[in-house]
Amino acid sequence: MSTHFGKPEERLKPFLHLGFSSRAIHGGQHPDPITGAVMPPIYQNSTYAQREAGKPFGEFDYSRTHNPTRRVLEDALALLENGTYGLAMASGMAATSLILNLFKPGDEIVCCDDVYGGTYRLFTKVLEGHGYKFRFVDLADVAQIEQAITKNTKLVWIETPTNPLLKLIDIRKVTARAKAVGARVAIDNTFMSPYYQKPLDLGADFVLHSLTKYINGHSDVVGGCVVTRDRELAERLYFVQNSIGAVLSPFDSWLVVRSLKTLPVRMKAHGESAQHLAEWLEKHPKVSKVIYPGLKSHPQHALAKEQMSGFGGMLSFYVKGGLEEAQSVLRKVKLFTLAESLGGVESLIEHPAIMTHASVPKEIREKNGIADSFLRVSVGLEDIEDLKKDLERAFS
Repeated sequence: MSTHFGKPEERLKPFLHLGFSSRAIHGGQHPDPITGAVMPPIYQNSTYAQREAGKPFGEFDYSRTHNPTRRVLEDALALLENGTYGLAMASGMAATSLILNLFKPGDEIVCCDDVYGGTYRLFTKVLEGHGYKFRFVDLADVAQIEQAITKNTKLVWIETPTNPLLKLIDIRKVTARAKAVGARVAIDNTFMSPYYQKPLDLGADFVLHSLTKYINGHSDVVGGCVVTRDRELAERLYFVQNSIGAVLSPFDSWLVVRSLKTLPVRMKAHGESAQHLAEWLEKHPKVSKVIYPGLKSHPQHALAKEQMSGFGGMLSFYVKGGLEEAQSVLRKVKLFTLAESLGGVESLIEHPAIMTHASVPKEIREKNGIADSFLRVSVGLEDIEDLKKDLERAFS
């Protein structure tokens, strides 16, 4: 095996018997052998001395290629996703680009029709211009999976739940079809985090996260990651990571390692509050529809219970009325912050048509259901009664 990423199988072995919470706290980490520091040190350096030309003292020679702090994070992320090889990048979009760099112009890529606006922009405004072929399909409709994924397909790109409509895609069915035609499957697991969903266990080749969101969870880091179990894919990914160089900094890596330790308790609280708020909104006279996988009214509630261990902290809803009524709610909230992003300890609310999905053409937004009355909420860790009171004031 290449020494480019060392031997993660051996590094991860001491932690494989641990449960999720224990992995989140201890995964990939040991007390510093020199000082005994419990938290991994920040190796804020760019280069490493060598004994002689081409022979560094250890595994590290240059921090774009590999850095001890980033390696701790990459191992921890691999452990949480039940993977083997982790790669931490400077943003979620850098992680997306990392995967797409394994493919070439002319390759057909099937993508779910409801997808993060930044992903849609990269695919249609950048990569299509370089000759990549994208087809956007409603993969939440099981009947479309077989005809959508053909022998010409090289990659299937999935978000589940999707952003922002929270449609669920049957991972097992998609991966089975992809394997039958020799295609790879990448799943953006940002909304669920590895606490609630593990796509590699369901057959995916790559799992992607925007570390900016739940995994870091404190709205103070921009980052992304890719995890895989496949050695050959990992070799190619690490080569591209080193070549393009959009890696996560040592300090940001250290911050995310810190945040991982509370990921299980944070995700549990996000999920409980989101369920409570979704049920409350569903009964509210100013709301016409609520979308949340934990509601029995969600069309794929049964699938949510099957492939996820919980329902997450994201919900969407339609205000009765149109743009004016939706804007009124956004102006009046005080505890909710009107902002893009998601997954932090603070609750956020946003208008996808104007904000996160503005790069998606209006006709496609409306076809998918992203209307002017549609709002997306990232439920934080505040007291649930305070969140309800804040929305009640805004509705009034």
